[in-house]
Amino acid sequence: MNREKQEQMGTAPLIRCTHVDFGYDNQDAVADVNMEVDPGDYLCIVGENGSGKSTLIKGLLGLLKPMAGSLTLAEDLKRTGIGYLPQQTAAQKDFPATVNEVVLSGCLSRRGMRPFYSRSEREIAERNMEKLGITPLKNRCYRELSGGQQQRGLIARALCATTRLLILDEPITGLDPMAIQEFYAMIRRLNREDGVAIIMVSHDLRNAVEEANKILHLQKRVLFYGPAHDYMNSRAAGHFFHEKEQGKCRPTAACHTPKLHGRVGGEGGHHHEHHC
Repeated sequence: MNREKQEQMGTAPLIRCTHVDFGYDNQDAVADVNMEVDPGDYLCIVGENGSGKSTLIKGLLGLLKPMAGSLTLAEDLKRTGIGYLPQQTAAQKDFPATVNEVVLSGCLSRRGMRPFYSRSEREIAERNMEKLGITPLKNRCYRELSGGQQQRGLIARALCATTRLLILDEPITGLDPMAIQEFYAMIRRLNREDGVAIIMVSHDLRNAVEEANKILHLQKRVLFYGPAHDYMNSRAAGHFFHEKEQGKCRPTAACHTPKLHGRVGGEGGHHHEHHC
């Protein structure tokens, strides 16, 4: 299907990176990235610490301009923006506001210069709290919630900005095992039932491969980009797991080869792999 036809059908990529470099002070932190995020995609970005994952996310969010190549956003993303869930700091977890206030703040870009939120904006916040199952918590202080409940509040907030694309940066950090599984179930539902595209930065390889339909493995450059079901047979994954087994990182459940299931290998996904 050609690009013009895709755009007519509303299936043009939400994000397209073409030989893009991002960095700081004229020094590339991540280079020559080629990838696309299509409507309904679930892309996991993996790689060791310092591999450029956070830099790429900043670039996708428009916080860094490309130093080379091009980054293209779909028109509706330019209008509504991208829902973003950053890594939480201790100060953010201790934020002194009600859940309702936190979620409603996701409508700030819609509110513009108006001093108060409109009825429709309040209804958007109500719908997203209901969707995420936190309506009974709306008048609770955000800092009194569990980690999993706080994550639900932040995702409800992000959905107030847009329902097209969420970017989640290490979202399971600090959550207990039960909260992690609930989190993945929630994101899976948003992706598969509501059609929200997901970009997730994660060290949790086991769940990344099981949940996503695409994997992007970074090591300053792209080591692998393609369908999730192809990733575990790639050289990039082999090196990653081998380094974990050699003790270069702390062994976790994520270090084990996953049992693949679910929605992987989305349509039209193309796969390329760079060998060292």
